[in-house]
Amino acid sequence: MSKKKPLSDAHLAECHAANALFLSKKNALKLSQKKIADTAGITPASVNQYLNGVNPLNARFASVLARLLEEPVESFSPRLAAEIAAMTSDADHSNVAPMLQPHREAREYPLITWIAAGERLESSACYPTGIADEWLSSTENAGPRGYWLKVKGKSMTAETPPSFPEGTPILIRPEGFDLISGKFYIARHTISGEHTFKQYVQDAGVGYLVPLNPEYQTVTLDGTWEITGRAIDAKITGM
Repeated sequence: MSKKKPLSDAHLAECHAANALFLSKKNALKLSQKKIADTAGITPASVNQYLNGVNPLNARFASVLARLLEEPVESFSPRLAAEIAAMTSDADHSNVAPMLQPHREAREYPLITWIAAGERLESSACYPTGIADEWLSSTENAGPRGYWLKVKGKSMTAETPPSFPEGTPILIRPEGFDLISGKFYIARHTISGEHTFKQYVQDAGVGYLVPLNPEYQTVTLDGTWEITGRAIDAKITGM
């Protein structure tokens, strides 16, 4: 077996900077390598290898680490900060599009429950009679079967934007969407039927469902999860 090639000076410096931040803040934040591992969906040994310069940092790990340390990624890796910024930006320069754009005509979509959203996967109808008591408008095109959901729980609440507090209406495009790393999607567990709203991140060919709240764990996409729609708009309340 050939000996593993050592990291470049630049990559090693990133690891050392990340480790220094971790060591300086772990006591105040009650943070351990195991907690980082659990949140990132990897092993404590993998965390140790990142922090000690055995393996180079990547965008997914850097994003999780930054949230847990309550520091920007650029504080230890300007390179990955730029990569993440590029990954989470496309033609509209946002993960969830702004609500009002005058050059587009607004359209109304039904606000439905998560249970109803699951039932719609088995239905070919666009909007059955009585599907919703409330309809919300958007200038974004969610397609003929688009709908609004309200965010459940606190897993997508963050201290800095983007943040989707519990109760935030999100507009879902259930058909004709692309899977783009850094964007936001809903997914269904094919065994339990559980639905979740998370940020999709792809790293080294593996997909992950990443919460914005570091207190919640990252989920590795495998055969038990199905992406069922992309969030393309949100109505942020309380502003």
